Amino acid sequence: MPDRADAPGWVRPVLTGDLASGTVHDLVLWPDPRLRMRCEPAGYLSSPELRQLAADLLATMYAAGGRGLAAPQIGVSRRIFVMDAGWKEGAPDPLVMTDPEILVRSPVTEAAIEGCLSIPDRPVEVVRPVSIGIAWYDLDGLYQLEQLDGAAARIAQHEADHLDGRLIVND
Repeated sequence: MPDRADAPGWVRPVLTGDLASGTVHDLVLWPDPRLRMRCEPAGYLSSPELRQLAADLLATMYAAGGRGLAAPQIGVSRRIFVMDAGWKEGAPDPLVMTDPEILVRSPVTEAAIEGCLSIPDRPVEVVRPVSIGIAWYDLDGLYQLEQLDGAAARIAQHEADHLDGRLIVND
């Protein structure tokens, strides 16, 4: 898989600790049926397994030039995704969400064109809430709760859809 992170304006963040040890994986591409499966909880993985999976997801996401990546996109049917809404704008802030749950969706929606690393060269207009309340466990097992708006909300919803086997295309 080519590393697109050297494109103008893209600054790959420097990851530290266990998250720096990720391996880039091949992406699972549509219409592979694994992308339509509901994933199993990630909390059943051991801490080292979970940290390695998160590192692999981040390495693969950055190498592919994405802003989010869910475990089924590398062939792992677990409820974990990574995202970094600002790295392409020079404000990297990687986030790992284990067993996420969207608790609240804004009644205000917005249509936007979305791409998907598992469905290359096929952007689709998708209507999504402009903000969400989302809860998840971090890599230390601590419960997190946050409101996401704009691009971050859109990315999190896209990746959460992957965990439930929903894609931006119908096949």
